[in-house]
Amino acid sequence: MSLHKQQDVFCRTLSGGTIQVNREQGEIALADLFEIAERRNPKRAFLFVSKVLGRHIPVAPSVMRQAYRQLAKRFPATLPGPVLFIGLAETAVGLGAGLFDEVHPRFAEAVYLTSTRHPVDGEMLCEFKEAHSHATDHLLYLPDDSELQRQVTQARTLVMIDDEATTGNTFLNLLLALIATGKLQQLERAVAVTLTDWSNNALAERSPLPVTSVSLVSGQWRWAPFPDAPVPVMPAVNITARGKWPIAAKQSWGRKGMCKSTDDLGAEVTTLCDERVLVLGTGEFVWQPFLLAERLAANGAQVLFSATTRSPIAPGHAIQSALAFSDNYGLGIANFLYNVVHQRFDRVLLCTETPAASVDRHLLNALAEIAPAVEIISYE
Repeated sequence: MSLHKQQDVFCRTLSGGTIQVNREQGEIALADLFEIAERRNPKRAFLFVSKVLGRHIPVAPSVMRQAYRQLAKRFPATLPGPVLFIGLAETAVGLGAGLFDEVHPRFAEAVYLTSTRHPVDGEMLCEFKEAHSHATDHLLYLPDDSELQRQVTQARTLVMIDDEATTGNTFLNLLLALIATGKLQQLERAVAVTLTDWSNNALAERSPLPVTSVSLVSGQWRWAPFPDAPVPVMPAVNITARGKWPIAAKQSWGRKGMCKSTDDLGAEVTTLCDERVLVLGTGEFVWQPFLLAERLAANGAQVLFSATTRSPIAPGHAIQSALAFSDNYGLGIANFLYNVVHQRFDRVLLCTETPAASVDRHLLNALAEIAPAVEIISYE
């Protein structure tokens, strides 16, 4: 990533208006971190599409790991424990796990949870809203493990992780929901972690707890809408429910709590040296697939990582190609794959926490057009 110590200004004109982003802190060039795309969402017309997240743009796992380490360098060296880390679904479940993977050895007691839109068996901790999202409702579960549950309920520090912050509202909603449960009475401070932070300290100004913000870059954004801009139509993806396909019983990557990473997906998978491989996560299931991608890259393959998503984005700008298909959870909603089907690979590994039969044939046929070998790896 190139370094620019002077102020960095990033401008894009979309069909609905113009966005300008000004970097005020951080030395990574904005163009190295993200590009802009158009949301198919009437609540917010633009989207910051990360170049280091491994979600909407396929990237090397080493690029993702570098981002985790850069955030870890900016993360507080000491915090009162236990420390509860929460990654926000679906975009930041892998980012949160990656940060946790880097920093949890600093703390004697630390646990990672992710919010989810997929209900599972267990005790609900809280629900909260992400008002501007295409899927507004988040669920958060207590771990089944008694020791991890103790660390959650006795946490003194809350670490909240998302890919970017624009208003701070979602972090505030999560914090207030946790406090309202009455189950985390020891909380005394919070840390908000993002790749990019455009919230202008809004969370700290409204939070009932002291807040430390950590990001790779921060600054301000300004959206100037065109007066006659068309209102985008959003597909019906705002659903938080169980689908017809069962989710893997193993929930060791965050939805039911994680104290350390378990690299246990695709142990039998081998690759050839310099084989061009795309590893795809699905929805919220991205951390184990990322570890698989990292392992294959370490063994000599040319690996890119990306993931399917329910986020509806219009083609153009950051989105060079888009594919729509049915979700693998059996919810009957559209899922999407971005910036993949215009590329070519030797092999695609599609990783799911649902049975292989849950994968839409339309997706598999599209992947078969870009790679001679397509394999489904189910987490069992």
